[in-house]
Amino acid sequence: MSRFKHTSYALLVLVAGLCTAGTGFAQAQPSAVARQAALANVGRTATPAEVKAWDIDVRPDFKGLPKGRGSVKQGEVLWEAQCASCHGSFAESSEVFTPIAGGTTVQDIKSGRVDGLMPGANQPNRTTLMKVSTLSTLWDYINRAMPWTAPKTLTSDEVYAATAYILFLGNVLPEDFTLSDSNIREVQARLPNRNGMTTAHAMWPGRELGGTARPDVQGSNCMVNCKTEVVIKSFLPDYARNAHGNLAEQSRLVGESRGVDTTRPPSAAGVPSSSVAMQVERTPVAAPVTAVVKTAASGASAASVMPLLQKNACVACHGMDTKLVGPSFKDIANKYKDRADVVNYLSGKIKSGGQGAWGSIPMPPQALSAAESAQISQWLAQGAAK
Repeated sequence: MSRFKHTSYALLVLVAGLCTAGTGFAQAQPSAVARQAALANVGRTATPAEVKAWDIDVRPDFKGLPKGRGSVKQGEVLWEAQCASCHGSFAESSEVFTPIAGGTTVQDIKSGRVDGLMPGANQPNRTTLMKVSTLSTLWDYINRAMPWTAPKTLTSDEVYAATAYILFLGNVLPEDFTLSDSNIREVQARLPNRNGMTTAHAMWPGRELGGTARPDVQGSNCMVNCKTEVVIKSFLPDYARNAHGNLAEQSRLVGESRGVDTTRPPSAAGVPSSSVAMQVERTPVAAPVTAVVKTAASGASAASVMPLLQKNACVACHGMDTKLVGPSFKDIANKYKDRADVVNYLSGKIKSGGQGAWGSIPMPPQALSAAESAQISQWLAQGAAK
């Protein structure tokens, strides 16, 4: 209590002093004119070009969409060069990200509602074309975020081409179609899930896009009478449990999708193995490096190799100890540790690319010099030490 009284008395003295100072305190403050003059040389107004560079979003009514055009065939060429390494040649890959195409039907295109999203549908995975309701969302995301290793590097024509190719894979567009800013609204009318979106909330900018002015902050329950019992409708048969390798090592490390560790038997006591085969595995299995290859060539340290890995975007697809798009550096070192020609072999693989050694996702050829690829290969041959 004494400490409280002491503090209160100190505050009282301080407030009294400020009040007594009165006019003198106010006069000590710089005027608005003085403050403005002091900041006259701090910062500047953004130029129209700078504003335009940031203002690149495209709304559902296609406001902000730049002019351009791209055909399905142009999109296929672009896709193989810059997209297939992560998404597969037909946008079907789920090894890194969820599939983009698939799961939609001709009837979905006619109705604008995807049957595979309806309650009771036995759809194992939801693709992008199943869920997206506005074509502007797909175009805008590709424009801002793709390709993963070099976002915002695609031209408007290339974005149109990539979007057209995705829609072709989903049977939304024919093979000879050219998507452009002048016909994209017509294509929107063919999107499989175009009617699967509601605007009965205030997340849209007012009534302009069919929204409502009523705030979406009412706090009402969005889910009621939820069932507590889990009903398994899909499972992995026992005979196929490990037919194609350990599923835990074939799943991406981001998002909710995980594969079960099929190298171990089901652990649920008293439960048939087939009913627990689809359990979620949160910890992927990583193969430890048990040996390090020793070569007569000069060594390569992590400190000297890391700038090369970052410069050439290697770390976008490979983790040190964890699989990303491709295998981890540790797993690569472990797999090839017994090869006598490991440095030459890995150098060639880095330069030429390849597919099949680590799954269906291909690695495109890398534009490194012979010395740079040899340096990285030497580091891998020595165990990919950190």
